[in-house]
Amino acid sequence: MRRKLTDIGSWAGLASLGIVIVATGLGLGTANAQTNAQPQIAHAAGNKTPVVTSGTGQYYFEFRSRQAWDYGHTFVVFGRVGEAPSKNNVAGLSPKGDDPQMWLMGHYVPVPSDTGWTDGDLEDKYITSRYRVLVSKEQYDRTVAFIRQLQAKSTTWSVELYNCNAFVADIANFMGLKVPSSSWIYPKVFVSNMRKINTGHPEAANELVSENVKEMNNPTRDGRAMIASGMIHPDSAPTAGSASPPHVTIGAVRVTNRAANSAVASEPHTP
Repeated sequence: MRRKLTDIGSWAGLASLGIVIVATGLGLGTANAQTNAQPQIAHAAGNKTPVVTSGTGQYYFEFRSRQAWDYGHTFVVFGRVGEAPSKNNVAGLSPKGDDPQMWLMGHYVPVPSDTGWTDGDLEDKYITSRYRVLVSKEQYDRTVAFIRQLQAKSTTWSVELYNCNAFVADIANFMGLKVPSSSWIYPKVFVSNMRKINTGHPEAANELVSENVKEMNNPTRDGRAMIASGMIHPDSAPTAGSASPPHVTIGAVRVTNRAANSAVASEPHTP
């Protein structure tokens, strides 16, 4: 379970900067209209996390957030409705490998990335938020092709320049979905806010900062709470010189309207 605790794929508190993901203009023409359908809400077996579904079709893209050390991970799972997804059907951006120091270093400089499955992505008990969009076979194939291209181009992970929220935002933008105005928020807040603004709750866009502050104070948001609750055992925690995980102090989220280039348009650059 080591990667479940150390594969963190989101933002940390570098409070003086902000990133905005913009639409790529390559999206599916009908995806937006589909998400206007009345959302359906269900609960996954063994998990109290609601599954909100919009759109129609036999294929899906499910945007998820999960618990991990300190603040979590955002990613997307995709496949055919009714079929269990495989590891190959998971896409997300995270520091490469299991070394927690790689994650810590990524808060200062870009580090090599992984763009696929990480431990815990397909286990419902770790999921903190999810939003499923149903699509046609043609839309599914086009979006999967885009994801594969994005995975090939996304060779580095950086809190400041391109993190897991930004990676997922590029996929959502391609599909014609709205995304939160900042990628520097907790994964749970990112997915929950995206779900709301795409299912008839436009006022949620103005609740981004307050929801992030609320999650900042949530005692069950990270892996330490998972150990305390007995969901995992202390002997599976990171052991890189300490029984404690790398710690990053998270500051106030900053939301800006300044446009930033998508990773599809250009590669991240170092300051």
